[in-house]
Amino acid sequence: MRDRFGREVDYLRLSVTEGCNMRCIYCRPQAASAAFTHDVPSCRENCRIASAREPSCGNPSAERCIEIVEAAAQLGIRKVRITGGEPCVRTDLPEIARGIAAVPGIEEVCLTTNGTLIAPMAAALKAAGLARVNVSIDSLDQDRYREITRGGSLAAALEGLDALAAAGFEGTKVNCVLMPGINDDEVEGFGAFAAERGIGVRFIELMPIGPARELNPYQQPLPLSSLSPIAGKPAKGNRPQLQVIAPISAPFCSQCNRIRVTADEQAKPCLHSREELSLRGLSGDELVDALRAAILAKPAGHNLASGASESARDMSRIGG
Repeated sequence: MRDRFGREVDYLRLSVTEGCNMRCIYCRPQAASAAFTHDVPSCRENCRIASAREPSCGNPSAERCIEIVEAAAQLGIRKVRITGGEPCVRTDLPEIARGIAAVPGIEEVCLTTNGTLIAPMAAALKAAGLARVNVSIDSLDQDRYREITRGGSLAAALEGLDALAAAGFEGTKVNCVLMPGINDDEVEGFGAFAAERGIGVRFIELMPIGPARELNPYQQPLPLSSLSPIAGKPAKGNRPQLQVIAPISAPFCSQCNRIRVTADEQAKPCLHSREELSLRGLSGDELVDALRAAILAKPAGHNLASGASESARDMSRIGG
């Protein structure tokens, strides 16, 4: 389906939880983000960890996730990326992936994760039909990684990458949010890391959304010219595929082909817009119509170049 500006929208980013086992400084507010293992009867069977700000969890059921994708597929959605929070806090993640992959019209199911919990379920996710995985790693230095994630384990993330390779996943990418003065000196190191492992790395410009707005003095986007020249070269031989995703310095809104659905069932036409359309309680044609309205509500673009994101949510509550 095309939006009002003629863009073909065929990509859905579906958040299956707001819960996460880490508290990255640009993603989750520090005061309300302590992770804990909860014991809520309605969700303890399929969710291991949640954020302290959502003790009732409220994750959509696997069946509901699949129902939303079925409706989206009727509108021409062909690719689904499962996001969070951290999707792997859900022990039923393979079930969700399997159900989505089986929806008629869906051609690819992908996942974004921090990788620290994925090792035990990597083989099951591959068998379920998950095609590709992006793993968020913002530093290759354990101490720095721990500071950025507020306690995360780089060793666990690397174990996750190893498990993905062992399970047969191809096209794995590492996502690295570049922050001036924090980790922008690691571009060369990530290039060597990618070449050694045979994976890609995407350097992502820090966006002024949620807690990232307060990363003073790191509110300005990282100039693309500050990146090593290797980040602009195509893959060749043993050289890894290194990409730069720069929504502020080099916006790509005119080619945007996606909509998002949050874990509390709000359709977001644009990551940086305040506008949300509720899907709660809707099914059948009503659900399809609501998703159609979300596609038609996509704006021409964001206004990040002139200020902070207009989104009322931080990234953990939208879906990375």
